[in-house]
Amino acid sequence: MTTRQVRRAFKYRFYPTDAQAAELSRTFGCVRKVYNMALQARTEAWTLRQERVGYNATSAMLTAWKKTEELAYLAEVSSVPLQQTLRHLQGAFTNFFQRRAGYPTFKSRKKSRRSAEYTSSAFRFRDGRLTLAKMTEPLAIVWSRALPEGSDPSTVTVSQDSAGRWFVSLLCIDRLAPMPVTDTAVGIDVGLTFLLTLSRPIAGLTDDQGRIRSPKHEQKDRARLTKAQRDLSRKAEGSNNRAKARIKVARAHARIADRRRDFLHKVTTALVRENQTLVIEDLAVQNMLKNHKLARAIAGASWSELRSMLEYKADWYGRELVVVDRWFPSSKLCSACGTLRSTMPLNVREWTCGCGATHDRDVNAALNILAAGLAVTACGDGVGPQRNTPGGQSSMKQETSRPQRPRVAAQPRG
Repeated sequence: MTTRQVRRAFKYRFYPTDAQAAELSRTFGCVRKVYNMALQARTEAWTLRQERVGYNATSAMLTAWKKTEELAYLAEVSSVPLQQTLRHLQGAFTNFFQRRAGYPTFKSRKKSRRSAEYTSSAFRFRDGRLTLAKMTEPLAIVWSRALPEGSDPSTVTVSQDSAGRWFVSLLCIDRLAPMPVTDTAVGIDVGLTFLLTLSRPIAGLTDDQGRIRSPKHEQKDRARLTKAQRDLSRKAEGSNNRAKARIKVARAHARIADRRRDFLHKVTTALVRENQTLVIEDLAVQNMLKNHKLARAIAGASWSELRSMLEYKADWYGRELVVVDRWFPSSKLCSACGTLRSTMPLNVREWTCGCGATHDRDVNAALNILAAGLAVTACGDGVGPQRNTPGGQSSMKQETSRPQRPRVAAQPRG
């Protein structure tokens, strides 16, 4: 079985000494300062002189900045993270020019992510001990899992989250073997009460109807989070007590995010392990978040993160992920006879078709999503499952009601 090499980041928590924490904090500040100064220089060059400034020019600016009395402190930290932040800025402009992102924005001392990236010339990794440039002692890392055997990190990223926790991410080459080929396929419908409804039950993962109940981590910790936020609102601006209260709020959010991410990893890994073909529905999550009555529940379900995990895990392990177009009427289509209903309000959870079949809304949608994915796999893009018109005539043809949008997209994601 052929293995595949992928670049994979392994993230660990570590506990710095006071000296290491001070050094890293200075580095974070210098990284932010250099990024903002380079962004300002590039913006002014274009605004005033219609001149495009690239990475090489900003690198030369950095050298000049270090020689000034005002910015001499930039030379006191490792130069590699400063060069890397200029490369990140160049990447941000590239994404902007190619219309993949908006115009780069300045980094905030309070709101931006605190991180620094070190390449191989700025750290030493020997026998499981990682020492960064400008430091004499290795980091006290909690090795929660082993790095790939025989693989040394090419890049190390150190970060501190809003809860005050320190993390180090090591980018390594990992060799992954595809999972054994199976003949199973599953359709996946996402929801709120039940996070996932599958087209077939999976032992140990779903209930008898193929459903996985949403853990609703935010709802379970809402009382803790509400109390922390209320305490924060009562503290005076700029006081030490407010800083402590802010940490408590951040820890409450971190607890929710960590538990949610852990649950999604377990579910997606099990789905990829059990099925050769996975069919999901494309959803416009950002548009759904505009519904203020459901926004909190939709955000807590993390459908986008779930899809992202399925995409890269399917790509890693040789599975096929088929994405059904968001306009496919999975809930309104009878999975037994193919009759399409004209309307299906959200409050209708069960319905009976004219053919006599009684459907659970989510289970029926999962079955239709699977049928659409299998039709695409067999016949190509733009083909939908068999459906009946209200007059009783069945058809298996390409959808033409929205010619500008293919009804089903059938390429592996990731």
